Amino acid sequence: MAKALAAWLLVAAVTAGSAATPSETVQSAVSRAVTIVQDAELARPANADRRRAELRRVAEELFDFNEMARRALARHWADRSTQEREEFTRLFTDLLERSYLGKMENWVGEKVVFFGEFVDGDYAAVRSKIVTARHQEVPIEYRLYRVGQRWQAYDVLFEGVSFVATYRSQFSRIIQTSSFTALMERMRDKEVEVAVERRSGKF
Repeated sequence: MAKALAAWLLVAAVTAGSAATPSETVQSAVSRAVTIVQDAELARPANADRRRAELRRVAEELFDFNEMARRALARHWADRSTQEREEFTRLFTDLLERSYLGKMENWVGEKVVFFGEFVDGDYAAVRSKIVTARHQEVPIEYRLYRVGQRWQAYDVLFEGVSFVATYRSQFSRIIQTSSFTALMERMRDKEVEVAVERRSGKF
């Protein structure tokens, strides 16, 4: 309870000021997410939807999913209609959240260390690492850019591998060998599959 209160006070302190640094922005979001993941009450199956909703809220505050979707679709983005872009962004957001938050759920009991920040104008990188119980280190780097008075992440690298670049490669391959329509069908099918698993309590 004390840890949860401390994390929420940190968030309040950071969000109260409009000049939060990139490191403060990321640390605040990660602290909140870790607190949620480690909350025994929220871990109960009956609270799965509430837990997922709280984690999603944290992710939406940290990440600019519209920008991530545009970067992931790359040159194919310009050819899409407004409706296609909106649906792709929604499906991609759900995919990213499952991937990122799925990794976070493995951090229970692990130590998160932040050790560097690099700012170049309106762009920044925040470096961190997960230190496991076996003293293994997993580097994680957040890439952010300034949106008005806020910093938002447009990519995250796990062990040097970019989320956005990985999906961009996969999406481009599907579009080139088949079509954008085929890509959307796969993403819709995955959405339905996950929804079924959630209802059955598997996710």
